[in-house]
Amino acid sequence: MKVLLAGASGVLGQRAVRALRAAGHEVAGLGRGAGMDVRADLLDREGLLRAVDGLGFDVVVHAATALSGKAMARHQDMAGTNALRTEGTVNLLAAARETGARRFVVESMMFGYGYGDHGGAVLGEDDGFGPRGANVWLERHVGAMRTKEQLAFTADGIEGISLRFGLFYGAGVTDTNVVPMLRKHALPVVAAKGRALSWVDVADAARAVVADVKSGLPGQAYNVADDEPLGWDAHMRAVARAFGAPAPLTVPRWVLKPAPLAHTILGTDLRLSNAKAVRELGWAPTYANSPAGVGALAEAVRAAAA
Repeated sequence: MKVLLAGASGVLGQRAVRALRAAGHEVAGLGRGAGMDVRADLLDREGLLRAVDGLGFDVVVHAATALSGKAMARHQDMAGTNALRTEGTVNLLAAARETGARRFVVESMMFGYGYGDHGGAVLGEDDGFGPRGANVWLERHVGAMRTKEQLAFTADGIEGISLRFGLFYGAGVTDTNVVPMLRKHALPVVAAKGRALSWVDVADAARAVVADVKSGLPGQAYNVADDEPLGWDAHMRAVARAFGAPAPLTVPRWVLKPAPLAHTILGTDLRLSNAKAVRELGWAPTYANSPAGVGALAEAVRAAAA
């Protein structure tokens, strides 16, 4: 199929472009930077429509975020991504119609189920995505994820499908971003106290995009995560061990209050079931858990350097 992928220069987008092409699809990357097949800003509706004028696609994938290089420490760090999930989705849907696309795949993430302690429950796709909250900042983030999905699911003449990803690790994430921070003692952790989060290798996330383009059912969402959730602290310690970096310093959670989004994330217990993606997309994670994945990555990095 002919696929237009918005956010092709991002962490997920780059890998999804390669995976889609490897699967035989014709892919055009959409973004603002040099090297994009279609250069446009999703927040510039008229510019976007001009950029796609005369082009034809079967599928549009919305994987655009504004998170590259950001630590997601402050609520303001999500502002650009929130806009891309709301206004950007409206504009990209208009572009999809302009190009004749019938399928519209959106990237989402697990925090759409709501930040905070979910009490150890393993959440499936029917478990209250996008709940409205009283915290105005968190509602902006969750509300943007809710809106992005609703826009896709309710678009006339468009088959909208969503992928709800766990936290990314893997090549181009762990080795290039996380390990350097650990080596500089710049990535402290807090004691999980039984809390866990869902994780997914970014290469597996890209494979899920390919599976969704082919097999995803219209109007459906799919959790994409490893089989086994893990606490933030345990994940970071596993990375440090695998790469021979210093173990992260454990600090009280209150120390992170000046970084309120990070403070909230590290107080969240959120575990995803991937059973629906396994059953309906034929997708499965390469690794059962993130320590296995980062261990394999560390071995590959060492082998490449030898």
